[in-house]
Amino acid sequence: MAEQNIPGQQTTPATADAQNKLQSSKEHARKAAEDLKSAAGAFAEEYRGKAEQAWGEARGKAEQAWGDATSRARTFQEDAEQYVRENPTKAVFTALGIGFVLGLIFRR
Repeated sequence: MAEQNIPGQQTTPATADAQNKLQSSKEHARKAAEDLKSAAGAFAEEYRGKAEQAWGEARGKAEQAWGDATSRARTFQEDAEQYVRENPTKAVFTALGIGFVLGLIFRR
């Protein structure tokens, strides 16, 4: 750092030493800030990877659950269709009964 001569002030060895210490402190603080920034970046990258992995696992489980639910619904529909074909009279009277009960409930 270049010394500046201010009119009316003289640079003493103590002042020069203080300026050197100040400069050294600035450099040390700058280096510490760079180290902190680097560590924070590494920390963020590590947790980003963990979050992406957890998201992938959760998405896979959700897709599997959706597939299972779809399969069960399809099976239930097929079973219901088979029951109606085998027992059409029971199915019609059951549907009429359910409709009558629902009509009474919603009328009130």
